Amino acid sequence: MTNLIYNIAEVEVGQHWYWNIGNFEIHGQVLLTSWFVISLLAIFAFVSTRTLNDIPQGSQNLVEYILEFIRDLAKTQIGEEEYKSWVPFLGTMFLFIFISNWSGALLPWALIEIPNGELAAPTNDINTTVALALLTSIAYFYGGIRKKGLRYFTKYIQPTPVLLPINILEDFTKPLSLSFRLFGNILADELVVAVLVSLVPLVVPIPMMLLGLFTSAIQALIFATLAGAYIGESIEDHH
Repeated sequence: MTNLIYNIAEVEVGQHWYWNIGNFEIHGQVLLTSWFVISLLAIFAFVSTRTLNDIPQGSQNLVEYILEFIRDLAKTQIGEEEYKSWVPFLGTMFLFIFISNWSGALLPWALIEIPNGELAAPTNDINTTVALALLTSIAYFYGGIRKKGLRYFTKYIQPTPVLLPINILEDFTKPLSLSFRLFGNILADELVVAVLVSLVPLVVPIPMMLLGLFTSAIQALIFATLAGAYIGESIEDHH
C-alpha cells in the first residue's frame, strides 16, 4: 500500500514549483493555492459569524443555509443518531473541495507568474485529492472502530469468510476511486477551458466555464456524499 501511494504521488501533469524541505520535495504551488482557499474560508466564517443575530441577515443567512445543507447531507448518509459529530468533517471536506474547484473555474491562475511551474486549483493536483481520500479512509476506520471496537473487523468475513479478499480490496479501491474521480474531472474541465480560451478567447468559452462551475459543485457534493456514505456504512450495526 505504501509503495502504491508513493507511485500515485509521483504522477505529474504540467510543471511544478518544488520546495525542498529537508529530504522532502513539496509542490509549492499546491500549498499556495490550498492556503489561499483556506484563508478565504476562514475570512468568510469570521466575517459572517462575528455578530450573530436572532433573525439572520446578510452573510449569516448564507452560513446557516450551508450548515443546514451539510447537516441534512450528514443525517441522510450517516443516520440521525450519529450524524452530529461528523458534520464538521463532512462540512470541511465539502467546502474545501467546493471553493478549490470554483477557484480553478473562476480565477485566472495561469496569469500569475511563479519561478517555475503554473498555478491551478488545489484539486487539480492528484496529491491533494489522494490526501483528501486518505483522510476519508481514516475517518471511516476511526468511526467504525470507535463504535464497535475490534468487532468492526468482522465485517471482512461477512456474509461469508470466502469474501475476505474482496472486502479487503474494497477498502483499497474506495480512496483510489474518490481521488481519481475528483482529480480527473477537475483537470479535464480546466484543460477544456484553457484550450477553448486559446482558440476562441471571447465568447465560446463562457458556456463551458458555466458548465465547469456546475460540474465543480457536483464533484464536491459527490465527494462529501460518498464520504458520508462510507462513514455511515462503517458505523452501521449489522444484525
